[in-house]
Amino acid sequence: MRWLNPLGRLFLAAACLLASFTAWGETLPPQLQAAQKAGVKVVTHFPAASGLTGWVTEHAGHYQLVFSTSDGKTLIVDGVLVDASGRNLTATYAEKYIPKPDYAPLFARLARSRYVVAGQVHNPRAIVYVFFDPNCIFCHYTWQALKPYEKVGLQVRWVPVAFLKPTSLGRAAAILEAKNGEAALDQDETRFNMSAEEGGLTPAAKPAPASVAAIQANGQLMAAFGSQGTPTLVWRDRKSGKVKVLGGMPRLSQIPEITGLPEQPMTDPDLARFK
Repeated sequence: MRWLNPLGRLFLAAACLLASFTAWGETLPPQLQAAQKAGVKVVTHFPAASGLTGWVTEHAGHYQLVFSTSDGKTLIVDGVLVDASGRNLTATYAEKYIPKPDYAPLFARLARSRYVVAGQVHNPRAIVYVFFDPNCIFCHYTWQALKPYEKVGLQVRWVPVAFLKPTSLGRAAAILEAKNGEAALDQDETRFNMSAEEGGLTPAAKPAPASVAAIQANGQLMAAFGSQGTPTLVWRDRKSGKVKVLGGMPRLSQIPEITGLPEQPMTDPDLARFK
């Protein structure tokens, strides 16, 4: 996952204070004590992998996971914990411990945003929104992983944002402004430079003001969903009817649950590590 405007900057604002015991009976790391002075609330804590302690923090309605080492001296901010099997533990902990807001009003705004439709155009069996940066390699992997599902009825609404590189805005605008947005997106991804982590589409030299405004609004909407980076998937769960949000490249085993479609075979070797 590629990150945007991390709340973790708040943790750098104040000097470390002496640790004290919280109501949970756990030593609150001094960095979190300092963050509290900057307005961050500590919601809860839990035991995490490898002797770490996970902390759920909240600021201005946005929740974030941070982890402290067993000696309490080091805080891991914006870190993605991955276990030996490649499972994203941070995402797992977030699903379990971060309070779930009602995303329905935001979902209505998302439906009115500017995006590019790929896959099943008419009468799709499922719809998934994906916030993406044209230079995001994990967005590229997500594009690869969702392609087989498009063939069996999935519609993907690709919502462009731009923050990773100077060329991100120009590429995002080029996709939005293309006569065939899906073809432009496919060109960006099929020609993606893996080593440089650069999209393959030529950036628009002078993005239209309307395109710039739409891309900026998309970034604000992504942040409103509580996400700090790309890719971010948003969908309405078929069983519960609730709007769900997933930050980062999904595990291949999660895609049938997200889409409600039968599992599709994955033959691309680039995706092997996401099983």
